[in-house]
Amino acid sequence: MLGSAVARRAAAAGYAVQAMVRANSDRRSLAGLPITYVEADLEEPETLAGAFSQADLVVHTAAQVGDWGPVEKYRAVNVVALEHMLADAERHGRLKLWVHISTVGVYTPGHHYGTDESAPRSVQGLDGYTQTKAEAEVVLQQHVQEHGLPAVVLRPGFLYGPGERHGLKRMVEKLQAGKMKFIGPGDKLFHNTYVDNLVDAIFLALEKPGIEGQTYNILDARLVTRQEFIHTMADYLGKPHPGHVPERLARVLVRPIERIARLRGRVTTPPLTSNMIRYMTYNLDFSIEKARRELGYQPRVDFREGIRVALDDMVNEA
Repeated sequence: MLGSAVARRAAAAGYAVQAMVRANSDRRSLAGLPITYVEADLEEPETLAGAFSQADLVVHTAAQVGDWGPVEKYRAVNVVALEHMLADAERHGRLKLWVHISTVGVYTPGHHYGTDESAPRSVQGLDGYTQTKAEAEVVLQQHVQEHGLPAVVLRPGFLYGPGERHGLKRMVEKLQAGKMKFIGPGDKLFHNTYVDNLVDAIFLALEKPGIEGQTYNILDARLVTRQEFIHTMADYLGKPHPGHVPERLARVLVRPIERIARLRGRVTTPPLTSNMIRYMTYNLDFSIEKARRELGYQPRVDFREGIRVALDDMVNEA
């Protein structure tokens, strides 16, 4: 979703674009564009040697995503591969800026009411994804301090838009199957970020001088509650609004459910995880004032418009 959106915008803006792709990747979303492909695989670090020999500007959008599975699986892509990529980019000596896409999930798990970039990150994430994204920021910061890496970090929230095939797709599948439930009342704010709003921020960062070493939260201008998010999707799909499970009950059940899933070696996400509770119950309001002030970031797309475009794309593909 994000990588292809960045590549399309860059090509339209006249950049000489290279896209790192796996040898067997689906490239239809970039068909017909003036893009040079560099074949490499983040799970195979030896393929990354020389991948950045022609790179002046890098937008690193790739990650192992999800909320279930051993942390080593996430670390291999989100941390180890990053170290190899940074070493290769630095070795060639032509890098002008590395734009690193992180996540607001690196902040301490809990309620957030306008949290800004001065808040500390936590490497004790709720899952392999958030933990290793925080670890990746530590690695990046080390390269900034020790090697003079020119880098900026952007932290989006829950990313949605055309081409999304992970979290949003799972929500759609649950709504269609009648298995979606709110945990608690669903009245807390969600950290929604529409993909084109993030792409706007990426290009503002690429073209803004003097921001090396900075970090910015990037979210939509209007955050929505879980009820608005999920009710809007249900209405689009013609499905009933989900019922509610008491938060206290969910917190009692989640540990035994996760424990049993791990003992059984479950590969797919179980019906309830600690991260699901976080996503459904915590108030996740993060300030974007620094991005507004320093980058000129002005989110153009409201949730109501963005979610319709995302669902149109998903339904039309199906």
